[in-house]
Amino acid sequence: MTERQFQYHVDGDLVPAGEASVPIRDRGFMYGDAAFETLRAYGGDVFEWDAHADRLERTLDTLGFADAAPPREDLRARLDATLDANDLDDAYLKLSVTRGVQPGKLTPGTEVDPTVCVYVSSLPRGGRDAERVWDGPATVETVDTRRIPDEALPADAKTHNYLNGILARLDLRRGATVRASEGDEVSEGDEVSEGDDDDDGETASEATADESLMLDPGGAVTEGATSNLCFVDGGTLKTPDPATAPLLPGVTRRVVLDLAADAGIETETGRYEIEAVRRADEVFLTNTTWEVRPVGSLDGREFPVGPVTADLRERFDDLVERRHYG
Repeated sequence: MTERQFQYHVDGDLVPAGEASVPIRDRGFMYGDAAFETLRAYGGDVFEWDAHADRLERTLDTLGFADAAPPREDLRARLDATLDANDLDDAYLKLSVTRGVQPGKLTPGTEVDPTVCVYVSSLPRGGRDAERVWDGPATVETVDTRRIPDEALPADAKTHNYLNGILARLDLRRGATVRASEGDEVSEGDEVSEGDDDDDGETASEATADESLMLDPGGAVTEGATSNLCFVDGGTLKTPDPATAPLLPGVTRRVVLDLAADAGIETETGRYEIEAVRRADEVFLTNTTWEVRPVGSLDGREFPVGPVTADLRERFDDLVERRHYG
């Protein structure tokens, strides 16, 4: 099935992909005034739905229109209907809830009629027989773009305003341009996947890495443009703490930390400088579509796929297998 043959769920109706649209005055389009969740379905069932629904409700509460949004049972029904309409068991889903159409003023109106959309595309099977959506260990580069501090924009709000991550990804493209102008060899055939965004890929002549790593204004490590960062130091699994760094605590990150605890792997959250990550024994990324993706290179320093990363990836696959394919 091609993308144009898919059906998307738009404001209560299933419509062909080519006809799916929102009004031009929708505040999600005009201002990024909307909440969203990226989800993955395995075997026809949405992974960690309650955790995603909890975060969506928190974001909507931050935006001030949680009471106007449909209840989570209604939203789940729209996700299931979208999967069924497209005959998909394994899929990528993006659920968006905008403030809807209002007069063209920055200040939101008090009356809210939200727009609810579900986008879907196919993904390979997960679990023990998984076909990865990525080609290999990720290449990561620390970028100049800094993560916006919580005081300016709450990092735990997953909104349509994704400019911070976009600028971080553009830093990779600018780096490729600089390297090409300096005569560094750039292979044009290598694809770079886009994390939990639409995985259209970029050639290496357009980007130098799979993911951008952002620091906070004080220079501490936060997260990738679309992923959370984890690293292993002396057998301890470490990851930046959202209490001390502006980052979105991902659902997959939390699952991995739970799996590590069950396995008896020592874990630590804290505030880390970039050199602590560069000196690590292992590094990996987590997000909804990548699941657990090893990092093969950070700022030119190479890393192996170490035993902790491999163990957690296997445990994640086993969890998905038991829940969704068992």
